[in-house]
Amino acid sequence: MTSQATANDADMILKLYDLRREAEMRKARNWWLVTFWPERAEDVYKVGMAMGTAENNWLRQVAGYWEMAASLVNHGTLNEALFLEPAFSGEMFFIFAKVRPFLQELREKFESPTMWQNIEQVIQRSEKGRTTLKQFEERVAARRKAMAQEKGKKEAVA
Repeated sequence: MTSQATANDADMILKLYDLRREAEMRKARNWWLVTFWPERAEDVYKVGMAMGTAENNWLRQVAGYWEMAASLVNHGTLNEALFLEPAFSGEMFFIFAKVRPFLQELREKFESPTMWQNIEQVIQRSEKGRTTLKQFEERVAARRKAMAQEKGKKEAVA
């Protein structure tokens, strides 16, 4: 793959972005970004086994979308540097940072050794990917800390 993005790469990025605008996908993304804050593998596993629920659908829809998008990069179909721009894939880094601490346990629980493998590969392959992931892991940790403090304040008032 060439290091310079082409017009075809830009077109594919725009098409992938357009898929994210579909109404149910917006709900799924909002759930992942705002509502779903798994603290351990069991939190993800429970949702993953709750077939037929909106949350199960959203879990699979967003994870599946980013796995598919990352596979395009891993197979040389889409320019990696363009894909890794946070303006496009920041959401992927954010959700991966949420589950990475217990990803191996998730793979074992779901009996799926390749779970999130495309995402992991595209992130870990480059210095830019690893650096961006570190930044998002720090953001996720800070948000978790702020949420815990807010919860503590509410419990103290109650």
